[in-house]
Amino acid sequence: MLRKCQPRGGPPPERQINLSNVRAGALARRAAQSQPDVKDTPDEPWAFQAREFLRKKMIGKEVCFTVEVKTLQGREYGMVYLGKVNTSGENIAESLVAEGLAVVRREGIRGTSKNPPPPPPPTPTLSQVRLCDLEDQAKAAKRGQWSEGGGAHTIRDLKYSIENPRHFVDSLHQKPVNAIIEHVRDGSVVRALLLPDYYLVTVMLSGVKCPTFKREADGSETPEPFAAEAKFFTESRLLQRDVQIILESCPNQIILGTILHPNGNITELLLKEGFARCVDWSMAVYTQGAEKLRAAERSAKERKVRMWKDYVAPTANLDQKDRQFVAKVMQVVNADAIVVKLNSGEYKTIHLSSIRPPRIEGEEKNKDKDKRFRPLYDIPYMFEAREFLRKKLIGKKVNVMVDYIRAATAGAETGPVPAFPERTCATVTIGGINIAEALISKGLATVIRYRQDDDQRSSHYDELLAAEARAIKNGKGLHSKKEVPIHRVADISGETQKAKQFLPFLQRAGRSEAVVEYVFSGSRLKLYMPKETCLITFLLAGIECPRGSRNIPGGIAEPFSEEAMLFTKELVLQREVEVEVESMDKAGNFIGWLHIEGVNLSVALVENSLSKVHFTAERSAYCKTLQSAEETARQRKDKIWANYVEKPPAELAQVSEEKERVANYRAVYVTEITDGLHFYAQDVETGENLENLMETMRAELASHPPVEGAFSAHRGDHCIAKFADGEWYRARVEKVESPAKVHVFYIDYGNREIVSSVRLATLPPSFSTRTLPSQATEYAFAFIQVPQDEDARADAVDCVVRDIQNTQCLLNVEYPGATCPLVTLQFSDSKDDVGLGLVKEGLVMVETRKEKHLQKMVTEYLNGQESAKSARLNIWRYGDFRADDAEEFGYSR
Repeated sequence: MLRKCQPRGGPPPERQINLSNVRAGALARRAAQSQPDVKDTPDEPWAFQAREFLRKKMIGKEVCFTVEVKTLQGREYGMVYLGKVNTSGENIAESLVAEGLAVVRREGIRGTSKNPPPPPPPTPTLSQVRLCDLEDQAKAAKRGQWSEGGGAHTIRDLKYSIENPRHFVDSLHQKPVNAIIEHVRDGSVVRALLLPDYYLVTVMLSGVKCPTFKREADGSETPEPFAAEAKFFTESRLLQRDVQIILESCPNQIILGTILHPNGNITELLLKEGFARCVDWSMAVYTQGAEKLRAAERSAKERKVRMWKDYVAPTANLDQKDRQFVAKVMQVVNADAIVVKLNSGEYKTIHLSSIRPPRIEGEEKNKDKDKRFRPLYDIPYMFEAREFLRKKLIGKKVNVMVDYIRAATAGAETGPVPAFPERTCATVTIGGINIAEALISKGLATVIRYRQDDDQRSSHYDELLAAEARAIKNGKGLHSKKEVPIHRVADISGETQKAKQFLPFLQRAGRSEAVVEYVFSGSRLKLYMPKETCLITFLLAGIECPRGSRNIPGGIAEPFSEEAMLFTKELVLQREVEVEVESMDKAGNFIGWLHIEGVNLSVALVENSLSKVHFTAERSAYCKTLQSAEETARQRKDKIWANYVEKPPAELAQVSEEKERVANYRAVYVTEITDGLHFYAQDVETGENLENLMETMRAELASHPPVEGAFSAHRGDHCIAKFADGEWYRARVEKVESPAKVHVFYIDYGNREIVSSVRLATLPPSFSTRTLPSQATEYAFAFIQVPQDEDARADAVDCVVRDIQNTQCLLNVEYPGATCPLVTLQFSDSKDDVGLGLVKEGLVMVETRKEKHLQKMVTEYLNGQESAKSARLNIWRYGDFRADDAEEFGYSR
């Protein structure tokens, strides 16, 4: 087969020339599968040697030829000469005959018609005479087929000759084998003759795929774009060349290999010139290094050659500074995403490219429907993956190289497909280590498989696949056959009873280790206690931090609340800290001090003008430090102290001396009394607003009744609940034991109830706390101490319930408390003090206060207590029990 000219703009045309006047042996031919009656034909003697003689002499060289005869079937006969100038070069037919590898047709040149009449004996031409002389000389010298040897070769098709090709490939141990390329099917699939055993084998190039020729129903072939060019590229360089082949694998009877030529590696050349693309499934077996193939493909993409002429890089629209940058890790979102802080101060969420975090498959998703699902603890290996990233990355600077931007996807209206926002996917490295690869190698994540034409993947995708293969082989993490680790973590946030059980232990423990899981505000955090395997809500002691919109009725945040929260996040979020628990509030939140690397977070907030010192700090060992930090912050006059005006010392002294108790009583309606002698009250001024809201809400619910059982209750949710009177009221879910036992708190009245979820429904947005804040406010009586004895306390509560529940009273706030304001309450008609009445009846004791402006009230209460003691009323009926055995009986001064 001859090419007519050098290629220009594509494969050149081909032309087949048959040598005139000579005949060589025919090579073996396998019978077509469509003709079962036809048998295979073997090599004729010396046919293979003749072919090899011509191959070594002519392949890759330029020749010239003359056509002497052309048959009606289109076959052309002529002479071929080495060299491109004229016919003075070596005559190939004469060389074959001289070597004894072909015989001369002495009967003359074949006729030009199909059935010509018998011609007269032709006159031999000079070329025929020359061929006959050369043949006679070869016979005399016993060359080639005129020798006494056999000259037969046995060429075996590996597919039919060896029962298990995989064992044959493995036996070669990936060592180079000498071969001859016999046929090129397309750019990446060839037929090769393996030497010296003469096995004929079909080899597919490892790691790549070229465009192919699609066979149509009529038997014709339709080339894909650049298929013909790719085939010619391989053909012109390898066809009938001596090469070396590394047989690398044999999956599903397909032999994968790499062809090495003295001038280069055809696999890498095909990629570099844009004739092929990398394929993941066979990339792993490529022995020359997958990174070379990726680099070659990347070069073709950048130059936009051939297959990649319309290629657009995934990060083409990004500036260089946005493609690769250094950032500080602030948070690990889950096992495949982190939040980083850029040099500009902006926060950005980065997803690790091409990895999938642990997840629950199949039936496991439907288990424990009644249990609140917590992915971090309930998905196997999710906690281990998060902890690996947290310990490696939190607070450290990493290199981020953006691989692609995954566009946002809209969730289906019905179905399991969720909506995802736009995601920036990148390769994150620290100290030269690819974090995604390290995560996968430990079996804590898996690699996403892509469509072959999906270019949005990690720039180190092959390393990720290799890491996953190692993890599977070693049985690491998700690939382990051992039982999955179980994390039984108790969340006692808001669980008052459980918190009370933990409190003494945490107080005795002194400093305890913890991990900050979440930051609600500058001074409110959620902590994970590793030793106790529990989650707690923790409030910073000694400070008064600006409150966010979630913690204030009306939803308007206090100034610098956001800055305080960001400060706390940057300093402690997901860090290992130490905490000192001092006490807890009524909601089951622990109060104390948090330290990180020797820094007291309360002090740090005050120093940075993001918090004020609370009066409760006076009882702590950190009081002087906090006061000093606050004084320094006030002098700087920034943030919360920006508008602070310092008063002269003399004026301060005068104010403190002249300060008196302010009696500013307002009308309230008492709605609920608790067992601890706290009470809930509504402001009479806003009572009409509540009545209007309730009336409107009930009218709307009457016209559009809620669907029974449609509401799914979760702790902290606002909802509406049907009370025993059959009416709907606004409520908040405090605890969910089961669908039949949901603890709710009626936010406008202060009472609590355990109801079935069928008595709950979604709170309409127009009646939320944004429209009207919760109307029930919790208060406690000032200047009194409630007996700890259950019977004595019950007597006091019964008396208060009888006197003031569901009545209008007058209320004055006297001083703040740890959980709620402490107040004095007067009957609206007689103006008698309710708390003082309890003291005089001997139902409670007096709690003394040291504030000068309250001493008049304290004295009045103490006088009332003395009169009750003298009359031996109720708790004083056995005298003053507090002298020596108060603590024994549960009382303290």
